[in-house]
Amino acid sequence: MQSLSLSQLKSAAFSVRPDPVLRPFGGSFLVADPSLLLPKESPDEKWHLFFHTMFGVWEAISDDGVAFTKKRKLLSRAMRPNVNFVDGRYVLFYERTRPLMLNGLNFVGAAKWHSEIYAIESRDLKSWSAPQPVLRHTKDFEESPRGVSLSNPFLLRVGDVNRLYYSCGLTYIKDCGFCEPTYVNYAESDDLLSGYRAASAPILSPDKDDPFLNLCSGCLKVYRLSDGFIGIQNGIFEKDGKSASAILLLSSEDGLRFRFEKTLVEPRYDGSWMGQFVYASHLVRCGDVLRLYFNARNTANPLLGRECIGFAEAKIEL
Repeated sequence: MQSLSLSQLKSAAFSVRPDPVLRPFGGSFLVADPSLLLPKESPDEKWHLFFHTMFGVWEAISDDGVAFTKKRKLLSRAMRPNVNFVDGRYVLFYERTRPLMLNGLNFVGAAKWHSEIYAIESRDLKSWSAPQPVLRHTKDFEESPRGVSLSNPFLLRVGDVNRLYYSCGLTYIKDCGFCEPTYVNYAESDDLLSGYRAASAPILSPDKDDPFLNLCSGCLKVYRLSDGFIGIQNGIFEKDGKSASAILLLSSEDGLRFRFEKTLVEPRYDGSWMGQFVYASHLVRCGDVLRLYFNARNTANPLLGRECIGFAEAKIEL
């Protein structure tokens, strides 16, 4: 993205592919939080999609970034992956949760949530290291009456510094029956896998006067441009008495203070696979095309809700 300008991103018109590229499978109600490696980054020159289900983090492989057929499970007790190719190795950051049974007790109010940021690494995308902690709970705002949550890690290298954006806190979304992240913060370290120090105050917080952010902050992915930074955020908001989520384009001079630019993808409000929510995303560039992968949810109803992964594309004006 570093060769692109903010004006190019603002002028890009994203068109959503009608059907998702990945639907729930294996007894899970969802596939969510896509993070990708492009063929040029992968040893086998294929697309590698990392995502989570109700039962952990998975990887799927594709020749074209559309038909993802070969799948394998990488991690249990894991959500919201972020894969990176850094200095000849692959590093996968993720939200590490407690065992599935305790997570289930959280949904019925019998236990509190607890998650932090962990990572695994690989040289070949075949063998992975044992999980290791990367970012622990240290700030009061990372905790709520429903528990502690550090989630949605996203790595950005700023010079020699590793900056890890993450979501934190828990806001209960009544019509969904589950929580979404309240804030977005960041932590920095000179070392890729240790020594992260979290900022003392969130960089994104709910705003009751913001139509796209009046419930909670969702997650943030940040990319460097030729003339600054952009943020891709999915805020959680209430509209006409129902919760919803849209994907927004933000801009920043320093990657820490953001302003709204425009909406990139909105829910359809029609009962389709992206009928009520469009969530966490990953922006990739393929030549003169930008492809924004995201997960979407058809309805807030906790029994009928299903989450799929799809994408939107935009041609870049060069």
